[in-house]
Formats: sequence, structure tokens, C-alpha cells
Amino acid sequence: MESLVDLFGGSYRGKKVLVTGHTGFKGSWLCLWMREMGAEVMGYALDPNTDPNHYDLLKLGIQSTIADIRNLAELKAAIVQFSPEIVFHLAAQPLVRLSYQQPVETFETNIMGTVNLLEACRSAESVRAVVVITSDKCYDNKEWVWGYREQDAMGGYDPYSASKGCSELVTGSYRNSFFPLSTYGQKHHVLVASARAGNVIGGGDWALDRLVPDVMKATSEKRSVLIRNPGSTRPWQHVLEPLSGYLLLGQKLLEGRSEFAEAWNFGPEDTENLSVETVITALQKNWPAIQYTIDTGDHPHEANLLKLDCSKAHTCLHWYGVYEAHDTFDRTGNWYRTYYEDQKTTSLDDLAHYVRAAQQKQLVWTL
Repeated sequence: MESLVDLFGGSYRGKKVLVTGHTGFKGSWLCLWMREMGAEVMGYALDPNTDPNHYDLLKLGIQSTIADIRNLAELKAAIVQFSPEIVFHLAAQPLVRLSYQQPVETFETNIMGTVNLLEACRSAESVRAVVVITSDKCYDNKEWVWGYREQDAMGGYDPYSASKGCSELVTGSYRNSFFPLSTYGQKHHVLVASARAGNVIGGGDWALDRLVPDVMKATSEKRSVLIRNPGSTRPWQHVLEPLSGYLLLGQKLLEGRSEFAEAWNFGPEDTENLSVETVITALQKNWPAIQYTIDTGDHPHEANLLKLDCSKAHTCLHWYGVYEAHDTFDRTGNWYRTYYEDQKTTSLDDLAHYVRAAQQKQLVWTL
């Protein structure tokens, strides 16, 4: 594919980049993009927890430390050994329904994992920038019709959402206490930002209790998938959309732009805030074999309505999404259909297609 090293002003070419959670869905996509931009990447995470999984399929050939983010001593040692310049923190327990079954592990991983990461970076001479990835579910969700802005209150009904709200509070506390902007460049040299994204889909996700993986797995096994909460709406976006935001934010931090060391939302336009049933219907256009039935049983609470206001990212970062909804569903559906029918992965092709589409729109990170 065409060289990507000049994207984001060439900021990642030759840079040492640590990605926690690199064996997960979003982390593996981020590492792929980083590798194609010429970064020297190391991952820190547990082994992939599904088979198949995107990380193993990609065969990235990057440095990898398989360890628990809750182990501060091991995390510190890995960071000292690798000496990264920028850290993207994605390691987490990422599932709402699993958090009801494993609340202690969820809180430990998502809150203390963030504490450990920031503490390790505090004692690392090499680190210049940290981007902590949380979730749109960090907000105290009132299920109102307008999007949440970065200054809105943190909250969380379920353990997962609450843990992500806490992770944001931890990040803000560390920034204020140990990486204050008032003394940046004098008493410390680290800029810390956080990023909140909506529901992310794309090829290579096999996590349990997620809509698209459940649909694709059921279809590959020639069975109908049970769908809960068909009317629930989410800000659906292709995985590469928020990653472009994280990378643009990381670029600004590496450039020493302290005004960007804040919290940021990265989500689609309001027109992409679609119901679960609408998403399945869209996926059926590319894979007509998809069949579903509505599950009317009792389930743990999940929000019915959640929207993000991304005006800040549009105005200050000049970040915009690339795909419309049909592009997102087309690329995602085709990825899984190709995998299951031809045993091939199209992740590199998807990345190249996304970058070309962004270049056609002359988005700031492509110039």
C-alpha cells in the first residue's frame, strides 16, 4: 500500500510508541496504523481473550509484553526498558454486561490500571505525551436528546460505565497534581489528554455481547442471532474514525501544544446515531444471510440513548470523521464476510481505503 509515513505531519515516523491493550480490537488496529507510519511500537496487554482475534491475524511483528496492567512493578519495568515517547492507554475491561458479572475485576482494571499507567509514566524520563482512552459511557447519562460535552458530569449506572467515569477523574487528577500545565516545560515535560469515543465497529472484533461480533458469528454458523434492545441508539462509527482522532491528539501533544492536554470527544454526526435494528438491516445489504430475532427476556440495564457533542474536536483540533454510515457498515460487513468465506483479512485494504477517503476530503491530518 502507499506509504503512510507523512500522515499527522510525520509525527510518528521513528517514534517509540507504547500501546497498552494492543491485543484488543482497537489496540490492534492502532498498532497496525502505527506500524504503517514507521513507528517503533511496543504493546503491553494480556493475551488475546478470543479465538480468532484480530491481533494474531495481523501478525504485526511488534514488540509485545504480555502482562497485567494491574501489575505496577511490571508495567514500570516495561516502560523503563522500552523508553517510549508517547503512550496510548487502551488496556481495559471493555464490556458492559461482563462488568455485572465481574465488577471487582472491572473496577481494578479500568481504574487502577489507569492509575498504574500514569504513575509509571510519572517516573519515566522518556515519556512526553499520554493519551488515555476511556469511553462515551463515562458520562452521567440522563438519556437526553442532545450530546454530552467534555465538561459534563462523569457518572455510570453499571460497573463498566462507572469505572470509565472514574478513569477520567483519575486522569484529570494526575494532570492537575503531577503534570500541571502551569509548570509544563519547567518542572515536568509530560502532556496528558483523554479521549472518549462512541460505539466502535469494524472487522476483527470477536468480543462477547457486542452487536456486530454476535451477528457475524451467528451468520457464519448459519443461525439467527438473538438481539436485545433493538430500539437502543448509539453513535456508531468505524474503528478507524476515533483512532484518527487519538492520533491527531497525540500529534499535538508531541508538538508540545499544552492547550490540547484536555478531554476530547470523538464521535460521528447525529445522522449516524442509529438504532440496533437499523444497523443490522444495513449489514444485511452486504451479507444477506444475516438473520435475527428479538430477545424479549430480562437483561441487565443498558442505556437506550447516548450521544456525544464533538464540537470541540471539530473547532479546536479540526478533526472530522471520514465515513458516512453506509461506508462504515459496508467496510465492516465485507471484512467479516471475506474472513468467513475466503479466510482472508482485509485490514490493510480497509486502512488504505480510509486514508484515501480522508485525503479526498483534505482532512488536516493528511496534509
